[in-house]
Amino acid sequence: MDPVRNPYAPGAGQRPPELAGRGRELDVFDVVLERIARGRPERSLMLTGLRGVGKTVLLNTLRSQAINHLWGTGKIEARPDQSLRRPVAAALHMAVRELAPRHRAPDRIDAFLGVLKAFAQRAAPGGRGGAAPKLRDRWQPGIDVPASSGRADSGDIEIDLVELLTDAAAVATDVGTGIAIFIDEMQDLGAEDVSALCAACHELSQLGAPLIVVGAGLPHLPAVLSAAKSYSERLFRYQRIDRLDRIAADQALCAPAEREEVEYEQKALDLLYEKSGGYPYFVQAYGKATWDHAPRSPITAADVRVAAPEAEAELAVGFFGSRFERATPAEREYMRAMATLALVDGEESGRDDMDAAVPTAEIARALGRKPASLSPARDALIKKGLIYSGERGTVAFTVPHFGRYLRTQPA
Repeated sequence: MDPVRNPYAPGAGQRPPELAGRGRELDVFDVVLERIARGRPERSLMLTGLRGVGKTVLLNTLRSQAINHLWGTGKIEARPDQSLRRPVAAALHMAVRELAPRHRAPDRIDAFLGVLKAFAQRAAPGGRGGAAPKLRDRWQPGIDVPASSGRADSGDIEIDLVELLTDAAAVATDVGTGIAIFIDEMQDLGAEDVSALCAACHELSQLGAPLIVVGAGLPHLPAVLSAAKSYSERLFRYQRIDRLDRIAADQALCAPAEREEVEYEQKALDLLYEKSGGYPYFVQAYGKATWDHAPRSPITAADVRVAAPEAEAELAVGFFGSRFERATPAEREYMRAMATLALVDGEESGRDDMDAAVPTAEIARALGRKPASLSPARDALIKKGLIYSGERGTVAFTVPHFGRYLRTQPA
């Protein structure tokens, strides 16, 4: 078939041609937006899940919904060791610029921009951890008004962020709409920034202010938030984003194909679901490879079998291999032990998921080491986003099928 007409899109954060299986999340967010528009109390939203389940795609789609409701929006991607101050200032600047043409008092916008500029330029003495602020954090915002004084400029990120978001919400109230800040990779925020964000959301919820935060992160994001503020468990609405069920996975493949007048045989869909496990990124990867190899419609199971090695080779390099290469030899040894134990536990319990969480004590026993001696490798892998600790004393891979990939690699 014509590869130019191939509708599938396996890419990081790239929206698939058919956003299947996410109708519930979209409906929930519509309700959130409508409730806030009517002055009803609502919580900020946190999306959690493994890599490759489409969190970033969903985050972008939710942002589009907010824009369609005439909200001001801004989006950032958290990065380890970077202060929240610069990116959140840039995101709020974008959100308020969207609202400014509808505001009847330009002086109010200028007053807020003065506070925003003061916030952006004010770093805590010595920067994070006592070090000098990095050049990338010394942001000079393109704001023509002078920085104000005495508001959101104390240098304490928690005090400043509460004041800044409260003032931003007041601007949205003037316009009769809301502001939504979208934060991807939220688990990478520093502890002080997480605490400040929780405090700000708590204050906004008590005031009933029309500003919400929509975050996306790995499965341990709720634990990160809870460690910062004990009330965070009640502060946010959590939605776990998981792999697609069979109906949704078939829809993700068939709907785009039907628009190109191409069909799948049932056995082909059976095999594609078996190969992909229902994970959206894998559905797109196998779908793209199968389309390119299929000679004609309908696509058959034989076409899938011929195409599967190409899809797996691409995943091995771009999805799995790039992450594996970031690990040191000691970290790779740790992950291989995880993969072996997950396989054994899965076979014994009859699970179809062979990458489930494994106890750190078992990993130490398998490697013949004391648990404390493996802490540096474990902590480094968590920091690199390759594993996470959802429950105390256990670890799991952040990437679906990563254990399966490791079990195929030579030691």
